[in-house]
Amino acid sequence: DSRVPVTILTGFLGSGKTTLLNHVLKAEHGKRIVVIENEFGEVDIDGELVAFRESGDEDIMLLNNGCLCCTVRSDLVEMLMRLVKEKKGMFDHILIETTGLANPAPIIQTFYLEPALLDSLRLDGVVTLVDAKHAELHLDEVKPAGVVNESLEQVAFADRIVLNKTDLVTDAQANALEYRLRTINDLAKIGRASMAKVDLDFVLGVGGFDLERVQDQVLPDEPKKTEAHDHGHSHAAGEESCEKCDHDDGHSHSHGEEHSHSHAHSHGVEADADCEVCGEHGHSHSHHVHDDAVGSVSLSLDGDLDLDLVNDWLGLLLNERWEDLYRMKGVLAIQGCDERYVFQGVHALFEGMPDRAWKADETRSSKLVFIGKDLDRAELQRDFEACL
Repeated sequence: DSRVPVTILTGFLGSGKTTLLNHVLKAEHGKRIVVIENEFGEVDIDGELVAFRESGDEDIMLLNNGCLCCTVRSDLVEMLMRLVKEKKGMFDHILIETTGLANPAPIIQTFYLEPALLDSLRLDGVVTLVDAKHAELHLDEVKPAGVVNESLEQVAFADRIVLNKTDLVTDAQANALEYRLRTINDLAKIGRASMAKVDLDFVLGVGGFDLERVQDQVLPDEPKKTEAHDHGHSHAAGEESCEKCDHDDGHSHSHGEEHSHSHAHSHGVEADADCEVCGEHGHSHSHHVHDDAVGSVSLSLDGDLDLDLVNDWLGLLLNERWEDLYRMKGVLAIQGCDERYVFQGVHALFEGMPDRAWKADETRSSKLVFIGKDLDRAELQRDFEACL
């Protein structure tokens, strides 16, 4: 895949995003990195702190007119397109730093819903920094009715979580916090750091949205694939899913639109996704209560699934609960299919493709991981089993 990878860097104010950026830009990694930086508000605080503003190989580009997930979203697309057109071949990676108040979902959706970006850029992953010293205050912050805690969302959408400032807490406190983070997001890998110093391989090149890596994320004990497949295809809730097992090698299907990589179809559900959680940025401070509404549900099932039943179930789930489903990934055994089927989704957007063939001595089984809000494990398990 020759497309330039893009990493979204998120985390609450003071978590160490700027320190991590400086670490990335100063490190001897040989990559030419473009940083798109944003800070909420009129005062460019982060901009004053970032080093190497005039560095030769890295261009630090500031978007200062609002929160990335709302008013700056169209500008972000313009910025990315300008980079592709004017500086093609001059950079190897793009880092987008979000405001501390930003939910990364609309930025993620940009890479599914903007066909012009798909030929040149690919979303590599979401990296979330968590301040080990003050994380509980952010995670337990009480929000107005109907407003989800942004820090919980940032953890939920992450492919990598950097537990920063661990030098300021005890091992027991760090262990307890890591356990809590895993209950929110069971798919993300968690690394610990002080002064945001982490191995760059941990935050860059993670393949968090690469269908070929879904098996490694959902079934981490599986041997890694060696054969490459083409890109999958994506669609939104309400669309009839493709006949999954008819794909040869995961080639994309146009469904009336021609894109060389994945593509998405709009059915009204994501039209307001830009600001679905950004309508209010006000903070409401109150006594601290664990918000267990956001969490992970992992489901496993032996046996072959009925394709039509799976399509009906996931289609209904995405239509009715798309706003509460932050991310999902799965490896499925479909009746009549020689290959495993891998898929992933963000809110109402969904993509998948056939993976490697089932081995003769392998138990045909399926595993799904949902990350979201108010997920009913028993209900999901029951509906999953009904697809057999």
